[in-house]
This record gives sequence, C-alpha cells and structure tokens, in this order.
Amino acid sequence: MIIQVLGPGCSRCNTLYEIVNKAVAETGVDAMVEKVHDIQQIMAHNILMTPGLVIDGFVKVAGRVPSLEEVKKLIEAANAG
Repeated sequence: MIIQVLGPGCSRCNTLYEIVNKAVAETGVDAMVEKVHDIQQIMAHNILMTPGLVIDGFVKVAGRVPSLEEVKKLIEAANAG
C-alpha cells in the first residue's frame, strides 16, 4: 500500500503526516507513507486545498485533517479491498 500526504509542508500537512504514520503503526498494515510537496503532483490529483490524503492512487481526503480513527478506517478499508 502506498499512502501519500499531499501538501506544501504546512502545519496541517505535517499533522496529517503524523496521524497517518500513527494509523499505519496501529493497524499493522504494510504501507509506505510519503510526503508529496510538488505542486504539479498535488494538482495531478485535482487537490485544490491541502492537505490531501491519497491511498493507492485514490484521493480519500482533501482540504482537511481527518481524525486518527477516520484514517485508520480508510487504511483498513483500502487494505481489505
């Protein structure tokens, strides 16, 4: 699983990155988490407001920071599918 946190490095983007890493650790899912700072890559996902959360190429959240529980559910759902 590839999880991308899209954003230019703002505090909300950094918070989401921390939440995603914690969610991966708590769910035990085998995932690579990466930060994407490049505006062209962010725009390629049609993200107009950051932060964005992309799991295996699919945008799951844009423009807000989801809770740890929400991120865990998104990861588990993607892992099950």
